[in-house]
Amino acid sequence: MASSSSPHHSTHHPTLLRRSYPNFCAITPLPLRPTRHLTPAFATAPCHAGDDPSPPDPTTTSAAAPSPLRVGIVGFGNFGQFIAGGIQRRGHAVLATSRSDYSHYCARRGILFFPTADALCEAGLDVLLICSSILSTESVARAVPFHKLRPDAIVADVLSVKQFPRNLLLQILPPGFGIVCTHPMFGPESGKHGWSGLPFVYDKVRVAQEGDQAAKCQQFLSIFEQEGCRMVEMSCAEHDRYAAGSQFITHTIGRVLAQLKLKSTPINTKGYETLLKLTENTMDNLERAFAKVKQMLYDRLHNLLRKQIVERVPTP
Repeated sequence: MASSSSPHHSTHHPTLLRRSYPNFCAITPLPLRPTRHLTPAFATAPCHAGDDPSPPDPTTTSAAAPSPLRVGIVGFGNFGQFIAGGIQRRGHAVLATSRSDYSHYCARRGILFFPTADALCEAGLDVLLICSSILSTESVARAVPFHKLRPDAIVADVLSVKQFPRNLLLQILPPGFGIVCTHPMFGPESGKHGWSGLPFVYDKVRVAQEGDQAAKCQQFLSIFEQEGCRMVEMSCAEHDRYAAGSQFITHTIGRVLAQLKLKSTPINTKGYETLLKLTENTMDNLERAFAKVKQMLYDRLHNLLRKQIVERVPTP
């Protein structure tokens, strides 16, 4: 099926210039922006003819090379595990916590699993990445003891909407923590053969330029650039305007196709396979969303009945 800032100059499609009323009758692509090269601050300068060929000073080299990041992931389901793979491929440490017990999964992959968010936040994290669903993000984020993080830590998310987590994190995070809202526009299925060329949207909502915070933010974003992602920096509001059009048409077409009850055949073309996959993904997402909302309604009803029957509290 995931802020974070000055966006790059880009050449917009004419239909995207009408900010108030997006055209929902056509797929709205992300703007074609030049790839943002997040060259690490610690990269060495290229050698030129006539340069001193003597080896570098070991003390200077060790001081320039940053330590690997310690990235904590809250919500270690399918997508959290998928993102963790890319982080590890770039040599960074992954630590995780989740409502479900993934300790055995993590032990096999060199990931430290913590039973609670409290224990995770006390583990000296550089980045805390929230990988929960949209519906559970607020409750998950409010339960995180952010005060136990390092003072220069970065907090990021990967939701497919961006203004909601941006405003939430600005509201609940202490002022000193950095905030980077991101949206990897791919997942375990579309990114299973690599992330090269896949768009990664980000907005550096609040990153201090003094101290280590800016360097940590750059190092974190470089993970995705080094994996080959097409880095697209834009504001959360701009992201959501584009996503409203593209996701609307994608889900609408997917639901229409579902009514046609398309079936696989022995002579499927590539185009037909794409339609089948779109239908399958759309309906799966819709069913999960309905199940989540239904559970929330049942929980609310249960609480109301308990208050009325057990606690004798009148309902307004």
